[in-house]
Amino acid sequence: MTDHKTTHDADADIRNRDIKIYVNGDIVHRDAAKVSVYDAGFMLGDGIWEGMRLYHGTWAFFDEHMDRFFNSCKAIALNVGMDRAGIMDALTRTAAANDMTHDVHCRLMLTRGIKDKPFQHPALSTSGPTLVIIMEHSKPVDRLQSAGIRLATVPQVRGLPHAQDPKLNSHSKLNCIIACLQAEAAGADEALMLDPHGFVNTTNACNFFIVRRGAVWTSTGDYCMNGVTRQKVIDLCRDNDIPIYEKNFSLYEAYGADEAFLTGTFGAQTPVAQIDGKPIGDGDRPLTKIIQGLYKDLIAQHVGGAV
Repeated sequence: MTDHKTTHDADADIRNRDIKIYVNGDIVHRDAAKVSVYDAGFMLGDGIWEGMRLYHGTWAFFDEHMDRFFNSCKAIALNVGMDRAGIMDALTRTAAANDMTHDVHCRLMLTRGIKDKPFQHPALSTSGPTLVIIMEHSKPVDRLQSAGIRLATVPQVRGLPHAQDPKLNSHSKLNCIIACLQAEAAGADEALMLDPHGFVNTTNACNFFIVRRGAVWTSTGDYCMNGVTRQKVIDLCRDNDIPIYEKNFSLYEAYGADEAFLTGTFGAQTPVAQIDGKPIGDGDRPLTKIIQGLYKDLIAQHVGGAV
């Protein structure tokens, strides 16, 4: 599909060919950045990650990302091996090694580390965790704002918390990958995933919002990653007298929405053009544009410069 889009589309940046990557305290050229085939992350998807943005030398909403990161690690008994100041030091060192200050995307990954034997039990990881930090020069492409994302509803659902809690930002992303493949097979850009009860939940990569009659709706949050950007949008709506509802709703309401958009750390707010081949609204998206402006202002206030 030649016109396939994703919410992580960015123009190619030649500087990314020579980035330096943090691996357990060492910062090395990307070609030399390695982890063991015995690493629990590679072998089993046993790890937690965060995606963050650097603007004007400031990590946007660092505290909120660390709240989620450390809580997720605690939930799976994964010892981080350092405190928040240690994480910040590692981020600062990696950014400095790459001479990066602005329009930078970071993927911070922590796994349970190298295993003594190629089996599942967490106790087999005896040498401590593996921390990897990848930073790239990366800015969302402008064309997504006009074209929008095409979604397809898929059979793969976001599961119940006692199966694998979707709130965990874990390395085990097969659930979302299957959904993404199903969406591609349907000719769409991303998957719109339902919850176990059939209500609209999230996409395979982002949180999902609709606009109906001047009000913003999103899911209850029970079966989705509780995104930092998602919460910022909810807070901005409340602070600016925009009606916002966290509720169950079906595809019926989604198909009939006036606007729809996705939220995520990389793309901020990405408009949705269609769901299952049905156009959403008339393409004008006035409330989405208001929310985008409010979010840009919030980032600018937080980092001390326009974004």
